[in-house]
Amino acid sequence: MTAVQTQEQTDGNAAWAAGLVVAAGLAVYAGSFAGTFVFDDLSTIRFNPAIRSFATAWHQPAGLGLTTNGRPLGAFSLALNYAISGTGVWSYHVFNVAIHLLAGLALFGVVRRTLAGDPGAGRNKYPKTRYAELPPVAIAFASALLWTVHPLQTESVTYIGQRVESMMGLFYLLTLYCFIRGVTGDCSFPAAEPGRRSPLPAGEKAARRRRWFWFGLSCLACLFGMLSKEVMVSAPLLVVLYDRTFVSGSFREAWRRHRGIFAGLAATWVPLACAVVLAGNRGGTAGYGANAVWWRYALVQFPAILHYLRLCFWPHPLVIDYGSSVALQPGLVVPGVMAVAALLAGVAVALARRPALGFLGAAFFAILAPSSSVVPIATETMAEHRMYLPLAPVVVLSVVALYRGLQAVLAGGRRAAFALLAVASAAGCVLGIATVERNRDYSSDVALWTVTAQSRPGNMRAVISLAYSLQLAGRFEEAVRQYQIVVKIQPDYLTAQENLANCLARLGRVGEAAAQYETAAREHPDSAKIRYSLGNVLGQLGRRTEAADSYREALRLEPDFPEAHCNLGNVLAATPGRLNDAIAQYREALRQRPDYAEAHYHLGNAWYVAPGRLNDAVAEYREALRLRPDYAEAHYNLAAALLGAGGGVAEARAHLEAFLRLRPDNEAARQILTKLQASRP
Repeated sequence: MTAVQTQEQTDGNAAWAAGLVVAAGLAVYAGSFAGTFVFDDLSTIRFNPAIRSFATAWHQPAGLGLTTNGRPLGAFSLALNYAISGTGVWSYHVFNVAIHLLAGLALFGVVRRTLAGDPGAGRNKYPKTRYAELPPVAIAFASALLWTVHPLQTESVTYIGQRVESMMGLFYLLTLYCFIRGVTGDCSFPAAEPGRRSPLPAGEKAARRRRWFWFGLSCLACLFGMLSKEVMVSAPLLVVLYDRTFVSGSFREAWRRHRGIFAGLAATWVPLACAVVLAGNRGGTAGYGANAVWWRYALVQFPAILHYLRLCFWPHPLVIDYGSSVALQPGLVVPGVMAVAALLAGVAVALARRPALGFLGAAFFAILAPSSSVVPIATETMAEHRMYLPLAPVVVLSVVALYRGLQAVLAGGRRAAFALLAVASAAGCVLGIATVERNRDYSSDVALWTVTAQSRPGNMRAVISLAYSLQLAGRFEEAVRQYQIVVKIQPDYLTAQENLANCLARLGRVGEAAAQYETAAREHPDSAKIRYSLGNVLGQLGRRTEAADSYREALRLEPDFPEAHCNLGNVLAATPGRLNDAIAQYREALRQRPDYAEAHYHLGNAWYVAPGRLNDAVAEYREALRLRPDYAEAHYNLAAALLGAGGGVAEARAHLEAFLRLRPDNEAARQILTKLQASRP
């Protein structure tokens, strides 16, 4: 077999292996395309006006604490999805899966080309290492497959808002890959004689152009990564370490040969710094101005890192929200500090004695450091999406160790390679099944938060998220139980108190709802919304005087509150002798909000009972229907007003017919319509 045939066969094997990685990734994420918006997706996508336009997507308001603050490329990608499908989730999921599959291919390329270097072929090729005899395609395939289908990746892929993590991971890997392509085409030429220029042969000119083409792509990928997420900050340093480990053999030689590309990569720190400054502390959620003490946050990260490493090998349970607690538990922190310190010491030793192994360890800590060190992230003490890229060196190291073990047992590199492919494929099937199951959790808010609350029962944010998702699904009894858990542990949690009362009211337990609102009003006397809601349930209980007082207190706290004006008007309208006061409240509500259909309707009701004002009632009902054509009660009352005014029988019939289309079970309206039809000339 010729060398050309051997190379062609290797390239063919690599193409097949890459195709299998993509196929496996598609298979495990095929069920994710119907997933809904979850958690921060609501604020970042559904309710974020900035992504409605490409012009505003680049500079979103910094004080909102959005996932895309300070990450303009991530925001731009969401604007692109919005232009394609609006708030339809399918295009967002397609984009996320595509990014992940490309990242898997980039990892495959990095590992294969690192191992496929030609040791001993000169100072411009990879230096000889004890990893040079590893089978490149087999190791690369096993690594990329396991990394791509690993369930720990689901948070960065299926959770749409965390695409900034997978985008950063893709560009980080591409930065390395393009650098490798550049250095494998690196050519050194003999120095020209003093005072003379040596022309380069055409082939060598082309090689140099290819080299700088790949170096340019490496810098571009690094720039895109910096604009995706701040974790990219370590990429230029890791490229230097890669050069020292696998290419040049020393930092001195790496600097001598590639300082130009290093400078280009380092220049991408400038736009990253600008993005970080413009984002500030992302609404108090990240950075030293965030609502977290840096040293407490840092201590919690030691057991967090050990937890991440455990999830690499046993990815269960997976949790989307670990909460924001930074409580220090000595039983976890002390062993965590000792274990991580030992790992760091091992990495330092390996960098000196076994550089390839040291590179993998350094890559793990360098990528994880920006989010799991001394820079506090107030909203997330731990997060599985942080392991998106750090998982790669863990997987590669595990695959290499497995191959070494198989090689020792089977006494042969070829047999060990086939055995590695078999074991990796089996492990990939197991991990892929776990990923499919995890993606099912993302099918609905209720499913996702049920799993999260069960895994982290002390995380009140998870419990209240479960309660709210049950409330939105109309499962009020279950929602009440979850809200009661929250208010028992955190009695002053305003959102939980309010939503608990709302659910009780929806269940018809109005007295309990009123008691809950009264408790919330005592603990949060400055909440106009609580006072308004309390007025609503007091009115249902017939306690009109107290309801009116509650509405007035809400309006004192928040004068521009049209709903409170309208409902106060309803209470006054039901009170003898207060009709004019009620009309004044309705008019004020409409002054504040002219398109308020309910206020027009209730003002129409007031004019209906006022002597000689039926025509005014008709006008208000018509305006309410113009604003809200499916307003059943307005159709019925307009028909009554038209008949009471002594005319408009045909129009009255039309509105009764519209009412019955919306309320087909109303026999009183049907009887009136029957009489009108019978009297039709």
